[in-house]
Amino acid sequence: MVSRKWSVLVFLGVSQFMVFLDVSIVNVALPSIEEALDIREGNLPYVVTAYGTLLGGCLLLGSRLADRFGRRTVLQCGLALFGLASLIAGLAGDQVVLFVSRGVQGVGAALMAPSALAILTLTYREGDDRNKALGVWGGLTGLASVAGVVLGGVVTDLLDWRWVFFVNVPVTVLALVVAPRVLPESHGRASSFDLVGSVMLTGGLLAVISALARAIEAGWGDQLVQVAGIVGVVVLVAFVGVETRVRDPLIPFEVFASRALRTANIVTVLLLGVVVTLFFFVSLFLQQVLELSPLATGFAYLPLALTVVLGAAIASGLTGRVSAKFVLLVGFASILVGTVLLRLAPPESSYWIDMLPAFVLLGTGMGIAFVCLQIAAQSDVSEERAGVAAGVIGTSQELGGSLGVAVAATIAFSSIPVVDDTDTVAVRIARTEVFHQAFVVAAVYIVVAAVVAVWQMPALTPRAQDDGVSA
Repeated sequence: MVSRKWSVLVFLGVSQFMVFLDVSIVNVALPSIEEALDIREGNLPYVVTAYGTLLGGCLLLGSRLADRFGRRTVLQCGLALFGLASLIAGLAGDQVVLFVSRGVQGVGAALMAPSALAILTLTYREGDDRNKALGVWGGLTGLASVAGVVLGGVVTDLLDWRWVFFVNVPVTVLALVVAPRVLPESHGRASSFDLVGSVMLTGGLLAVISALARAIEAGWGDQLVQVAGIVGVVVLVAFVGVETRVRDPLIPFEVFASRALRTANIVTVLLLGVVVTLFFFVSLFLQQVLELSPLATGFAYLPLALTVVLGAAIASGLTGRVSAKFVLLVGFASILVGTVLLRLAPPESSYWIDMLPAFVLLGTGMGIAFVCLQIAAQSDVSEERAGVAAGVIGTSQELGGSLGVAVAATIAFSSIPVVDDTDTVAVRIARTEVFHQAFVVAAVYIVVAAVVAVWQMPALTPRAQDDGVSA
């Protein structure tokens, strides 16, 4: 039984790893993709946000489909769609095909992630075993986000940027073959599909993100920027109204009666805004300012990847003995100091002096925060609501990353100084100023996240974590 449970955890961990790997694996390849497909700088964030927005917008719909048709079945469908979209993204000859295929990848991931987590929570019942399994799950989320940039650098430099997508294909094929041998099939409560809600949530967010992207070049006075922004906000407000009236809403708002879950979701949106923003802009900083190759950039992230594992181990060990809220704030402090160090990095930065200390602090803080938030989100949720809670926190992760980098890119790229392109020193200084703006935005995100956690999150004492109730 123990070996069966671990084989399930390993399989589901690999699936989770792939989902979050694809959020970050493209980051180091962005300059190569930009040049190969002639993508304007203002459109470059779509390579990241198209995936995250469709994943976040369809995640809860994927959960409903998994309950109705079987978690393993829907997971396999997600794997197949994810692999096919990865193949098309790797073959893309223009930016439109790449953006659309990235969106389809997100839909495939949205079928995979909730199915995998539902199987995990059924395999590991409440108590120590589940906390450890969720600790592994949360740690993999952080590790995948960082490992993606390392792997992206290696693959881009040694092969080609297209292989950051092709690498998914053999993994998904193998997973499709292995899944029936490892995973049990299970069903949840049959309910209707809130397809309208899913379309409204995803469409509203895409409209807002499109407005932010266009504002980089056209400015806030542009008519299309204003129309897209207003439409997006109106659709999102209407989405909330629709969700309170339909029989089986995409997001059952009563789940937010849990203060721990409600706060964990707000904080998660902000944390992923930090993570995705930093990976996006640090990758550009390392290549366009420090002039590192994609391979060197990938390996530059290695200390960050290793310290994510360290942070997750620290959090898993401490949350059984002290308040998870306290541990979370320690993680946030580490992320904030690391982000400030990035903001202070000059154009002539030394990796060892200016970047490495920041990476160690960021990785440790991220590992701690991911595990603590995963535990907090499930701390006072009933077993029958565990799947919904997991889906909501997953939605917050993806949408937080997409919106976070979109807002940061709008602010940073809108302030690009005009310099002589032939003056390489002036160009490096100008780029540094732009990237510093993004790091300031990331620092604001983490400060707000810490304030919300202090103000709203229950203490989550060790006894509350074990008993499954908030303190």
